[in-house]
Amino acid sequence: MSTQLHKNFTDGQVKSLFEKYSKKEIKLNYILQILKIKRSRFFELLAKYRKDPDNFSIQYESMRIPEYPDGNSEGIRTLNRNIRTPYRFNFY
Repeated sequence: MSTQLHKNFTDGQVKSLFEKYSKKEIKLNYILQILKIKRSRFFELLAKYRKDPDNFSIQYESMRIPEYPDGNSEGIRTLNRNIRTPYRFNFY
C-alpha cells in the first residue's frame, strides 16, 4: 500500500489535499486512496504540514558524508572502508 510520495506527487499537490482536508472539503478515505498511504503516515505528514505549511516538503532528503573544511571527504570514506575490512579467524 505504501508508495514513494516524492516520486508520484509534487509538494503542491499534497499541500492542496491537506488544505482541502483541513477545510473539510474532502474526506480522509479519499485522500488515503489517492496518496496510497496508511492513516498513520497521513497524520504524520499532516502534523508536519500544520507545523510549518510554508516550508512543508515531501521530497526525499539524502544523507551525505560530511566534508572536512578543506572540502575533502575522502578521509572519512577511507576510514569507513578500513572499518569494514573483514578479519580472518583461525578455527582450530
